Amino acid sequence: MRLHHHVRISHAIELKGAGMTTNRCAWASVDNPLMLEYHDREWGVPVHNDRKHFEFLVLSGAQAGLNFSVVLKKREGYRRAFDKFDPEKVAHYSEARIQKLRSDIEIIRNRMKIEAAVRNARAFLKTQEQFGDFDSYCWRFVDGRPKLNRWKAMGQIPATSPESDVFSKDLKQRGFSFVGSTVVYAYMQSVGMVNDHLVDCFRYREIKQLRRTQIEKRKGNARKEQADASHPVDEIR
Repeated sequence: MRLHHHVRISHAIELKGAGMTTNRCAWASVDNPLMLEYHDREWGVPVHNDRKHFEFLVLSGAQAGLNFSVVLKKREGYRRAFDKFDPEKVAHYSEARIQKLRSDIEIIRNRMKIEAAVRNARAFLKTQEQFGDFDSYCWRFVDGRPKLNRWKAMGQIPATSPESDVFSKDLKQRGFSFVGSTVVYAYMQSVGMVNDHLVDCFRYREIKQLRRTQIEKRKGNARKEQADASHPVDEIR
């Protein structure tokens, strides 16, 4: 999600009745329950589900030039309009279906963005065929683990990164559109390829711990596989 630099990213929100304060990113305002829930439950959490990857590709492309809160309000409209973000179904949308979507008031009725979503579904399926799944493909751009940033102020958070530049270029070569580096960086933030919560946000610590847990789990699995390979089970005769 692209954040606007005129907003101070972190502030303390008093939890009524809890007798405590919780530091959150400022865009997660208590006046906007959708943004608050998205911040507290999804933004920056590593995604490893292809359907969810496609969802955030569609939503990130729809966001181009807009505030993400606008897209978030229409998220359920997109879920309905795009068959629960099933890339297999979206890839087969006809021109008539695309025209119908252009009159759907529950989504952003931008012809280029709608056509891009359909085009991207087709490119998404081809990428899955090549790599086994889209998840394996996209995580290569951060070496398979979330990039943990340590931003202390809003002005430090970039709109793009070297990783998003390379990722964007590769996506374009594969036939994706509406995937400029800024859009791709917003996507990377959403699916947890980068942790861009400020260090004083409570979610920064939680996601950092989640990252550590996942790394330890992978190491444990690798050790188990190595042990199994060293002590093969005798074949049953």
